[in-house]
Amino acid sequence: MMELIKKPWPWYVAGPLIGLIVPTLLLLGNKHFGISANLRHICAACFPANIPFFQYNWKKEIWNLFFVAGILVGGFIAAHWLSDSNAVSIAPALAAELRAYNVTDTRHLLPQEIFSWEHLLTLRSFILLIVGGFLVGFGTRYAGGCTSGHAIMGLSNLQWPSLVATICFMAGGFVMANVLLPIIMKL
Repeated sequence: MMELIKKPWPWYVAGPLIGLIVPTLLLLGNKHFGISANLRHICAACFPANIPFFQYNWKKEIWNLFFVAGILVGGFIAAHWLSDSNAVSIAPALAAELRAYNVTDTRHLLPQEIFSWEHLLTLRSFILLIVGGFLVGFGTRYAGGCTSGHAIMGLSNLQWPSLVATICFMAGGFVMANVLLPIIMKL
């Protein structure tokens, strides 16, 4: 059983399970799936202020905060008890490309040459982590939701804004991965 949990699930199992979240949430009380709105719920709960954006009944969405807590707990469990002690297996072509960018640590899921405290203040890591994080947050707010909210929930409900947002997410991802990332990785 542990081997089943440790290995990645094939798309034909994981995809339908994710897809079944949408009708389940709609049947359980017209709930909407998404992650980014939870920051608003947390701010409204923890920092009550006279800001109109945070003046709403956040308790109605408390189920979603339990969902986020489950993600955090699941990530902790996976990292501490379900992780593989072997080096991450990557394609030889990717390993060669990463070596060209001076990224050689494949012992962890996240390369230490980018995702570590000691490399945080390098220009490359600063752009990827800080600037990239800001742009993701800004884009999420500007688009009115995150990729999971738009691509899973919005497309399932045939919402035109979600289709536009998902196309833009994908186009931005292609440009970043194929044009900007190689430039940033050379820094």
